[in-house]
Amino acid sequence: MENPFENAMQQLSKAASIMNLDKNIHEILKQPDRVLTVSIPVKMDNGEVKVFTGFRSQYNDSLGPYKGGIRYHWNVTPDEVKALSFWMMIKCATVNIPMGGGKGGIIVNPKELSESELEKLSRGFIRKIWRNIGSDKDVPAPDVYTTPQIMAWMRDEYEKLLGKSDPGVITGKPIEQGGSEGRSFSTAQGGVYCVQELAKKMNWDPSQTAVSVQGYGNAGSFMAKILHELGFKIVAASDSKGGVYKEDGFNPEELFKHKQESGSVLGFKDTKEITNEEILELDTDILVPAALENVITDKNANNIKAKAVVELANGPTTPKADEILKEKGVTVVPDVLANAGGVTVSYFEWDQNVKSEHWSEEEVLEKLERIMVDAFDQVWETKEKYGVDMRTAAFVKAIERVGEKISF
Repeated sequence: MENPFENAMQQLSKAASIMNLDKNIHEILKQPDRVLTVSIPVKMDNGEVKVFTGFRSQYNDSLGPYKGGIRYHWNVTPDEVKALSFWMMIKCATVNIPMGGGKGGIIVNPKELSESELEKLSRGFIRKIWRNIGSDKDVPAPDVYTTPQIMAWMRDEYEKLLGKSDPGVITGKPIEQGGSEGRSFSTAQGGVYCVQELAKKMNWDPSQTAVSVQGYGNAGSFMAKILHELGFKIVAASDSKGGVYKEDGFNPEELFKHKQESGSVLGFKDTKEITNEEILELDTDILVPAALENVITDKNANNIKAKAVVELANGPTTPKADEILKEKGVTVVPDVLANAGGVTVSYFEWDQNVKSEHWSEEEVLEKLERIMVDAFDQVWETKEKYGVDMRTAAFVKAIERVGEKISF
């Protein structure tokens, strides 16, 4: 099993050597500012007390308050949480929003807990970390197996302990509780802006540009729908059960309805069934991995025929696969840029809460487009300047921004 924090530190070292990073700044960036480890006692429905372990990693707040999700998962480890908080720092700095990196997690299988046990766990976690969070310190959000409801409990508990309202303490809230318009599809929308910019750089005509989407969940299906409306040709899509392919393209909205009715993309009219392995190796212009991490590895990277990979999922490409794709001339738009629409709109939610404002969806998307297009252009420029891949360029750009603000 690869250690995610070791991977993250390899990426840091690679960028540091390319940009001749000041060795003191490199040293500072090798560790989070702090990792809180807490024990959360929960009185279970059967009257017994069970103690859960939770973590919160805070990675460099030179640009602004820490920002990042809280996950409930049986495999949460301190190294995973540290790595994810590091990548959040990089992601925020890549798109130039004034936030640092944060990530939290509790070792638990939430499916085994009743609703009241989940509520006690969520409130109990906040009771242990509340002095270290707040709209001016650290702003959590939902992540794997956590929901707007869990965020609402956490915010409520935090405000009780604080003794006053602080709606910006947590993002990913329901709209009626201060959530942002456009948040539900913001990750996909940010990815779409990246695809549009890439098509311009490559002089591709959208109607002649074939896109395949591996992972037809929330982000993947939204991205396919928006790209289709902009004239791109969606030729393949897959979910956990398998995939479908049609050379001259299909309507992703109809595929989404079919999936809702039947539970899978399989069996969609006039398409050929393919496996999840095959969708990665199709001869298309753009491959969008939108599901899990580590799907493009040194085992299959040589078989990738797409001209570009736009990473909507977190960490879908391993470091070894990155090297192979670069040799093959495949352009990879990395996750820290391509899926940063989500954290950007989370930042907008925080900004609206802090200023007691509520922006329309149109305003949100206008601001998001400006940020994503600027970030894409700056990463592209950095790539050309150093002759590196886009992921390394994004890291260089992000570390430049954080490094400028670090004082020691």
